[in-house]
Amino acid sequence: MTTRLFCTCNNLLAAMLCGMWFGAAAPSLAAGCQFDIQGDGVVSAIIDARTLRLEDDREIRLAGVEVVAGKPENRESALAALIGRHVVLRGERDDPDRYGRQSLFLYLESSASSVQSDLLTRGEALISADIVDKACATELATAEAAARQARRGAWATNSIVKTVEDPADILTRTGQFAVVEGKVVSVRRAGGTVYVNFGRRWTRDFAATIPRRMVPDLEAAGVTPASLKNRRVRVRGWVERRGGPRINVVRTGQIEVIGD
Repeated sequence: MTTRLFCTCNNLLAAMLCGMWFGAAAPSLAAGCQFDIQGDGVVSAIIDARTLRLEDDREIRLAGVEVVAGKPENRESALAALIGRHVVLRGERDDPDRYGRQSLFLYLESSASSVQSDLLTRGEALISADIVDKACATELATAEAAARQARRGAWATNSIVKTVEDPADILTRTGQFAVVEGKVVSVRRAGGTVYVNFGRRWTRDFAATIPRRMVPDLEAAGVTPASLKNRRVRVRGWVERRGGPRINVVRTGQIEVIGD
């Protein structure tokens, strides 16, 4: 049985968390992100919206998700309910990054779904599209889709998804993770890059750039760049400004056909 949270409710989001059963919101998938156990520990502090510290001073970065753009205090409070809780750490590997953080999936005891899935289901996070394991990627996609369809959390407003019709709005996310949707106008190859253009003016309009080496991987995943013209597509990733706004596609999960 999952333990009920007892916490002090200092704001609206915290109040919502106090009344929830953490771990009960996300879909329970038998396989999902059940990687090898890489240790466990008790959460002692929240460093930022994706990073927490354990009592033994290890810093854990949430794998597979990115934070929703918004006020930092609101984003971080989604993890505040984990303070004092015992968590199991799972991942394909536990090598720390250059900052000493381990990128892993967190599980509360007796929970079949990861903390990441819970956050996605509540609309408190977005899929980062860097998970290559199909079962895990499916779990995360299912969780995010549930929040999107129910318009929970950040999905309750239209601002979470940027539209290609407003390049200036996309540029407000420069240097940040974003989700952009729209109809593809053309697909062009120049040198070692494929340009998926969502407008006709490269100095202003949004485009997804795909390194040529990525094309076989995308095609194996069912996304053929040349066939994207006139189709409605969703792109996620880090926004750059190169003429107009750009997202560089380096993972197959970053680009998705959502309609014709």
